[in-house]
Amino acid sequence: MQDSRKYTGIVEDCCCDYETVDTINGAVLHPLLQGLVTTAFFRYFKVKLWCDCPFWPDDGMCKLRDCSVCECPENEFPESFRRPPLGLAADDLKCQEGKPEAAVDRTLDSKVFRGWIEVDNPWTVDDETDNGEMTYVNLLLNPERYTGYTGPSARRIWDAIYSENCPKYASGEICQEKKVLYKLISGLHSSISIHIAADYLLDETKNEWGRNPDLMYDRVLQYPERVRNLYFTFLFVLRAVTKAKDYLEQAEYDTGNPEEDLKAQSLIRQLLYNPKLQAACPVPFDEAKLWKGQSGPELKQQIQKQFRNISALMDCVGCEKCRLWGKLQVLGLGTALKILFSVDGEYRHDQHLQLQRNEVIALVNLLNRLSESIKLVQEMSPTFEKTMKGLSLQPAAKFISSWNRLLKTVLGDRLRKLTL
Repeated sequence: MQDSRKYTGIVEDCCCDYETVDTINGAVLHPLLQGLVTTAFFRYFKVKLWCDCPFWPDDGMCKLRDCSVCECPENEFPESFRRPPLGLAADDLKCQEGKPEAAVDRTLDSKVFRGWIEVDNPWTVDDETDNGEMTYVNLLLNPERYTGYTGPSARRIWDAIYSENCPKYASGEICQEKKVLYKLISGLHSSISIHIAADYLLDETKNEWGRNPDLMYDRVLQYPERVRNLYFTFLFVLRAVTKAKDYLEQAEYDTGNPEEDLKAQSLIRQLLYNPKLQAACPVPFDEAKLWKGQSGPELKQQIQKQFRNISALMDCVGCEKCRLWGKLQVLGLGTALKILFSVDGEYRHDQHLQLQRNEVIALVNLLNRLSESIKLVQEMSPTFEKTMKGLSLQPAAKFISSWNRLLKTVLGDRLRKLTL
């Protein structure tokens, strides 16, 4: 079995090696990101959860038993909850009774965000200005985990993503642009599968949650390419964060809670200017080498269109909580693409980068999800290596034992004949 610990050298199409990624992620990035996503600014995400699927008619609403969402009576909310943030209608604020695993908990607190401009993202289907149908979700109350969303509906989403929008590149493909989108989606897919397996409903009767190592192995760890693509996606998104460091440092992380806001700003600066990261992996991914030549602009438009289709497919996800995390992470990936490729693949100082608050929240949360996935791969791979070695040794031991018995039998017969 090949796992991430056996990978050496540079991550394909990136500028850092596997060992450096593992070391920097464990020592620097993962602890910083884990703290960052718990701050008031980064734990609230604006999302349109109920949308019509633009591609097929029968998955507009969740069909799972545990997907239902209730509208709480107004007297259940504290007074501060009844004042809708950012102009949302009061009837858009909903909560979830019982919090079944596939439903979204919409509980909010009184903190609000201010000072961000709504701008278009050419890489995603942009509905941020449609505040009438948007609601805020506390991500800490809705972790990415197993929901029971399986079967034809879930498979159809991934089939549509891969077959229609990012088909696997042919073996020996030398055009890096044609490989990027597939590797990004494959890496994101691997990360999602890892988180489902890492927080799995092991016993529904006891409401017992924990790791499902067999599922993690079956979906990701036994496929070296999927692990490699996870590393690629992580470095791609990390490059977007570091490239946007001036914007992210100067942004206002204002939620009305000075202590929380100072913490978020401090952690952002630690992330952007960490000396260990700058020394070990100053440029995780070199985007400047893409979109060169006469076909560059056409390729970019094609990939941009494909990614927009993928973002639109998130409205077809039949599980509410899966739709939440799908939309957030696709928006995060679209934000990374916007940062790296918004100006013909090159950064020009005469064109200022503009990001929505929601884009920054999605970008940082996506980087955290990828960081945690890499850490989980590191933790789980040695266990599987030992298990697989044990399984492979058992047949070998049986074969050697049988061979020895055969040799003894043959040699014994020959020795008896010689003595006669």
